[in-house]
Amino acid sequence: MCGIVGYVGPRRVVPIVLEGLKHLEYRGYDSAGIVFLEEGILHKYRSEGKLVNLEEIMDEVETKSRIGLGHTRWATHGAPSERNAHPHSDCTGELVVVHNGIIENFQKLRKELQAKGHIFTSETDTEVLAHLIEEYLEDDLVAAIRRALQEVEGAYALGVMWSGQPDILVAVRNQSPLVLGVKEGGGSFMASDIPALLPSTNQVIFLEDNDLAVLSHDAITIISLEDGKPRLRQTEEILWNAGMAQKAGYRHFMLKEIFEQPQAILNTFRGRLDPESGQVDLSEIGLAEEEIRQFSRISLVACGTSWHAALVAKYWLEKWVGIPVEVDIASEFRYRRLLLGPDVLVIPISQSGETADTLAGLRLARQSGAKVIAICNVVGSTITREAHGTIYTHAGPEIGVASTKAFTSQLTAFFLLTLYLAQVRKSLDDATLQGLGRGLLALPVIIEQELPRLHAELEILAEEFVQCRDFLYLGRGLNFPIALEGALKLKEISYIHAEGYAAGELKHGPIALIDKDMPVLVLVPPDEVYSKVVSNVEEVKARRGRLLLVGSGSDEHLAALADDLITLPDVHPEMHPLLYCIPLQLLAYHIAHLRGCDVDQPRNLAKSVTVE
Repeated sequence: MCGIVGYVGPRRVVPIVLEGLKHLEYRGYDSAGIVFLEEGILHKYRSEGKLVNLEEIMDEVETKSRIGLGHTRWATHGAPSERNAHPHSDCTGELVVVHNGIIENFQKLRKELQAKGHIFTSETDTEVLAHLIEEYLEDDLVAAIRRALQEVEGAYALGVMWSGQPDILVAVRNQSPLVLGVKEGGGSFMASDIPALLPSTNQVIFLEDNDLAVLSHDAITIISLEDGKPRLRQTEEILWNAGMAQKAGYRHFMLKEIFEQPQAILNTFRGRLDPESGQVDLSEIGLAEEEIRQFSRISLVACGTSWHAALVAKYWLEKWVGIPVEVDIASEFRYRRLLLGPDVLVIPISQSGETADTLAGLRLARQSGAKVIAICNVVGSTITREAHGTIYTHAGPEIGVASTKAFTSQLTAFFLLTLYLAQVRKSLDDATLQGLGRGLLALPVIIEQELPRLHAELEILAEEFVQCRDFLYLGRGLNFPIALEGALKLKEISYIHAEGYAAGELKHGPIALIDKDMPVLVLVPPDEVYSKVVSNVEEVKARRGRLLLVGSGSDEHLAALADDLITLPDVHPEMHPLLYCIPLQLLAYHIAHLRGCDVDQPRNLAKSVTVE
């Protein structure tokens, strides 16, 4: 999500920056820009759309500049456009900033800066940084940056240039990746990911949070953003090829995106969920509180994985908001008689924002007079343009066809919406709201800690199921949709026939399939239906089914029941869907990889389904 490239050294900067940005195109973006310094003046060029548009502009520009910055933007604040593209300048035009991440308190800072006379020219959160640094800038860029960032809340990777110090670039990292490159014979580089550096160097330095680096022609100095003291960071040699580098060393984009889920979840609730009170701010969707109180029903419309996210949301919304919820597959929704009106909130869910059936459902809902709020990952997509408002998931581009981080980000967005509607409609007391919010806040760290272990364990376990022809997934309550999602992941990428069922439905048909050759994966978290699910497990065991259980590591009873057991830490029960989907993603991934399948681009499937 977004790409930064910077260079200072003996070579011409424009070709280096453009080449670096090409190697970051896989991350997804909707605009691009470049800035370089020549004869004491910053020259800035930006364009909407693909990098080729910027390249066409630069073909007409003659420069021998040796210092500059480039950026590809994935829109978060403000629509994709030239004026919202990076780099962004201060009022003087003598300072520029490129930025990845989200500035959580940008609205407050923007108002304060406007009151002091600063003129803003974009809708972005990033532009606040340029004006804030300008406010403190005298004769030392580093000092001004350090003072400015004391007032900033959020995540950022920054590249900063100032014509007053024409021989340096400044890079800063806080909760957003940034890597530096060094080249024998002179030249210093910065980039948001390794692929941008590999055309020029494989000698890199990984910045850590609160690192500030000063890049010059022949040296890189790193200090602490907080106290200014020197920090020592090792130079490492990268042995990946370009293709591997785009995947950050992972074998496949899908695996990389599974490991990106803690950050994607964090990005989706960051700036929206107050960590102390549990209060949620979703004023971005543009619904008046009185309007929210008048809704008598919610209708969720989606396809595939997004439909599974909607099924989970139904449990949350009905339990905590106390409002009836319908969930429709979009291709069915559009062909039945719709009983919609102004008192119904319709929520279409789509990763791409271009799903044809979901878009058609949105249009029918609007024609019926319903209010439409979308949940989507792509700013400026058709669904976001045609909805009355949008909750963006901020998952970043998802390359693998089988959705992983987009799914968990959709779940996060739905949970935020649940809390927001509950607080507006006053269906929750403050203590419960706070507890639910803290349950979500704790989750990214837990998932990040568990991922390496689960990855290693499931890689071994997958070997036992490579030759299977069928698979059954069972879950109950909140985890019934996760059973559906786990089965979908397996069939999508491994081509093994898999079905998900509500565990209570086992005796109404699927139990006839169970024998020693039928693997049955059952989700058994410690929740209010735990004893019911254990009874279903006993039914499978009595018929000699091959039991693979996923449950709490503190549950000693499960080991006696299972042929194989995947353990997970205890979390807030409402967070089980977000946690329990992770091992199912990894199991599907490892089985598919062992079977020699094309994990990222499975046969007959497309990432964005734009036809009926």
